[in-house]
Amino acid sequence: MIKLQNNTWQHQLRDAFKSIPELCDYLELNTIDIGSIQAQQNFPLRVPKSFVENMEKGNPNDPLLKQVLPINAELQTVAGFSDDPVGDLNAMTETGVIHKYHGRALLINTGSCAIHCRYCFRRNFPYNDYQLSKQKQQNALAYLQNHHEIKEVILSGGDPLLLSDNKLAELISAFNQIPHLKRIRIHSRLPIVLPARINKGLIDALTQSNKQIIMVVHCNHANELSYEVSEVCQMMQLAGIKLLNQSVLLKDINDNVVELCRLSERLFEIGVMPYYLHLLDKAQGTAHFEVSRAEALSLMEQVRARLSGYLVPKLVQEEAGANGKTVVF
Repeated sequence: MIKLQNNTWQHQLRDAFKSIPELCDYLELNTIDIGSIQAQQNFPLRVPKSFVENMEKGNPNDPLLKQVLPINAELQTVAGFSDDPVGDLNAMTETGVIHKYHGRALLINTGSCAIHCRYCFRRNFPYNDYQLSKQKQQNALAYLQNHHEIKEVILSGGDPLLLSDNKLAELISAFNQIPHLKRIRIHSRLPIVLPARINKGLIDALTQSNKQIIMVVHCNHANELSYEVSEVCQMMQLAGIKLLNQSVLLKDINDNVVELCRLSERLFEIGVMPYYLHLLDKAQGTAHFEVSRAEALSLMEQVRARLSGYLVPKLVQEEAGANGKTVVF
């Protein structure tokens, strides 16, 4: 029996690290040597302590730290990188609804995240222009209701699990009234970076659904998978929620065969299926994370040689205007 965590995730979110000196002081690092205040001003730092606790103190090259620390490389303007690398704005058919692919549509309810990943493909997304008022949310739900080809709704953001339990329960109730919807897919980083969010109230809100619930978590490195993360993944499995993982291939973070294999093995141990490994979406400010397609293919050949087939995630790339993700490997 898993002991449910107290509903303290809001306090943990409030107490997240929000400045480079504060974070570096906790990690016993010299602020002068690493980090960029200007990059932080362009895209604020935010990282929960529960995630920071998985970092190695005194190590400026920690793979988890590199995912969240603002650095000067973000300030470079690089050709081929843009503010909307996957064409979200052109695919927005209704405020908050991104309908790119046949049979599924994505609903954005919040622009907020518990953690600001520096490689985020929506780091420059104009969330303030697409806030869902009560009326706009009704319009978004009507769009889903009127498009019978949509079998799956995807909750994204921002991070949809930052919505309150009551708000999520309202959405689930609305989806229950749309008979052609078969599945609700939730894309969230919170089970990994703020596991306290996965509590009884959230589980109760999700399991009132008459649709199949899929939780796609986002983990890039095995060091992110703490005991607490393992516990909440087990909790979701016991509630009948299917768990998948998507990662991003990131230079000097997980771009080696040992770490990719370790990640897949550890995910499977805690009941999460490796699903996608994304080539970097080319958002301006993220070029220093890019791993070339050729390097990625070489890595995947090595991973496939070491792991059982079901542990090998699909290497994919999202391209603006395409009918679906491009499977690279």
